[in-house]
Amino acid sequence: MSKKYQNIKQYENMILELKSQGSTHREIGEKLGLRYIQVKKCVERYNKRQRMIKAGKELHRRGRPSTKEGELPPSIQRLDKLAQMRYVLASKERYIKRLEMENELMRDFLSLTERK
Repeated sequence: MSKKYQNIKQYENMILELKSQGSTHREIGEKLGLRYIQVKKCVERYNKRQRMIKAGKELHRRGRPSTKEGELPPSIQRLDKLAQMRYVLASKERYIKRLEMENELMRDFLSLTERK
């Protein structure tokens, strides 16, 4: 029987441990009193976070962004130096790509208004 509402974060480690032992989502849900879909989504979110960290992408947190410029997010600070450098490099590449897009848009706008 599933529980009404549970914060899935408190069960995440147990879910991942049972999953690594070869249990199915349905079996894990029955053991912990969660629904199948809750277990499935928990595993999907975990896998997505791991892929983003491995690719060096920023994990988006809820709420307002931090005002501390130049500091790495706590989730990235916990990783090894190589992963931190990948994150910094990826963020710089995103910034350069954004500037290139803005430059292209401005060039197109000026050419349409016949200014140079």
